Amino acid sequence: MTIFRIILGATLLATANLVAAQAVDPKATIADLDARLTKIGSPKIEGTEETAGKTVPAIYFGARKINNNYDVVDAIRKAHNATATVFVKDGDEFVRVSTNVLTPEGKRGVGTTLARAKAYEAVSKGQGFCGDVDVLGTPFTACYNPVKDDKGAIIGVTYVGFKKT
Repeated sequence: MTIFRIILGATLLATANLVAAQAVDPKATIADLDARLTKIGSPKIEGTEETAGKTVPAIYFGARKINNNYDVVDAIRKAHNATATVFVKDGDEFVRVSTNVLTPEGKRGVGTTLARAKAYEAVSKGQGFCGDVDVLGTPFTACYNPVKDDKGAIIGVTYVGFKKT
């Protein structure tokens, strides 16, 4: 009986450690977000869409418009307990058009822009960024990837983050 308890305890501890390690893995989580979007189809800009009172380019993956559609970002929250966002490029800005990130008022942060900091600089050059960031006033460990159309132009950004505790 004692050996059984030791084995059971060790198994539970190993499982808890594995879950904890997986739970806060922004690189794996952004890979999942990007894979889910790519599975829908190729990214493209087609027309415009009003998002939180702003008219911005409409970003699509395949036939699915992502602006004001929260299925994929909410699935990332459910699967990874992470925040997730799809931004669209609008001039020099990246505007949140699909997100589970909440404002201090408790509303989805659509219509807000990516802060001009390290992540902005990286994705503007077509590079990914992972590190500590401030998202709408809250510290996160996060990853950002540029979204490129079939010609290689940067048309948006994907983001995932885990609130720092």
